[in-house]
Amino acid sequence: YPNLNDDKWLWGGTLDDIYATLRHGVRDATDSETRFSQMPAFGADGMLTRPQIGDVTDYVLKLSGQAHDDAAATRGESLFADNCAACHGDKGQGDRAQGAPSLTDGIWLFGGDRASITAQVWKPAHGVMPAWGSRLDDATVKQLAVFVHSLGGGE
Repeated sequence: YPNLNDDKWLWGGTLDDIYATLRHGVRDATDSETRFSQMPAFGADGMLTRPQIGDVTDYVLKLSGQAHDDAAATRGESLFADNCAACHGDKGQGDRAQGAPSLTDGIWLFGGDRASITAQVWKPAHGVMPAWGSRLDDATVKQLAVFVHSLGGGE
């Protein structure tokens, strides 16, 4: 589960952003206004080879300030530009409009080590958050948004 008391938000950390996420959820098939993003399965779907995924992994490790192979990261930079930058940004900074995480800050929902990054590029995990708007009244959803915002990570 994501940390709710830091400054890193996939979909934004304003009261309105938090309210929308609580009300409509993320990848919740029961809500037509759910927030939705889905990273492609670059390996499982044959878009990139294992060596290419290794190179992209080294580039992502470099972006996040971790130990990496320089030659592999150099090869991975162009692969990242061609396959990943449209969502994650040209420098891996992320894009809240798409729910694409920053790859530069060391905050990882599914793990940030080499094996976890490789697995996420190969066949990514996709979390789901339920839409609470159909389960709770609007006042309660607003109260929850205020509470989450008050945890310290709201904008």
